Amino acid sequence: MTITQYDIRTARYDMAMTITEKILAKAAGKAKVTPGQIIDANIDIVLCVDVTTPPAISMLAEKGLDKVFDNEKIVVTPDHFQPAKDIKSAELHKRLDEWAKRHKIKHYYKIGRAGVCHALLPEQGHIRPGEVIVGPDSHTCTYGAFAAFGTGIGSTDAAAAIAMGRLWFKVPASMKFVLNGSLGPGVYSKDVILAVIAKIGVDGAIYKAMEFVGPALAEMSMEARMTITNISIPHQTYFSYI
Repeated sequence: MTITQYDIRTARYDMAMTITEKILAKAAGKAKVTPGQIIDANIDIVLCVDVTTPPAISMLAEKGLDKVFDNEKIVVTPDHFQPAKDIKSAELHKRLDEWAKRHKIKHYYKIGRAGVCHALLPEQGHIRPGEVIVGPDSHTCTYGAFAAFGTGIGSTDAAAAIAMGRLWFKVPASMKFVLNGSLGPGVYSKDVILAVIAKIGVDGAIYKAMEFVGPALAEMSMEARMTITNISIPHQTYFSYI
């Protein structure tokens, strides 16, 4: 298998939009967006986990904004420390549990119902093509395997997304990777993304969208494709699509 890389979108205005731009344009209510443009976009799903969501909850409380924009568009799962490894992590679980119950969060996967968040959300049908998903976890870009726009955010942005259901984004430039041929014996999707990292470097896709295409993808299961988008984050990429 060989990997061919293209920078398919920079700041040109005479090109058709990439998948990243199409999704962001729709979320922002615009006919067209271009790389570098600042937009205000609607959020379809906010992922909330146990480590980084409690600080967001505290920020909202301090501002007198103890509210959620839509209790059916927030997915909560305490998956990073499960079971709790110490008192501090147990306290994080407690705060998340109290908050989720107070706001009657419909999709609350508490201990005993949860799993790794980026496997759980697709398994439960929360990830759909063309939607915008954010979460205070860097590997939220995993959802690009489903042709969705997924990106990690910090706790401050998570607070804004939880309360308002909107965030500002800078439209990223895009990079295209064509996976030619077939995977050889003993070669897996993790090897593919590690080869891409070796090719462009760990800082080779800072604030860019990575799009993967090509015949080698036809051989990959959804789990394998999720591996590629999940491990795209070491490039410091913004989004990753297949």
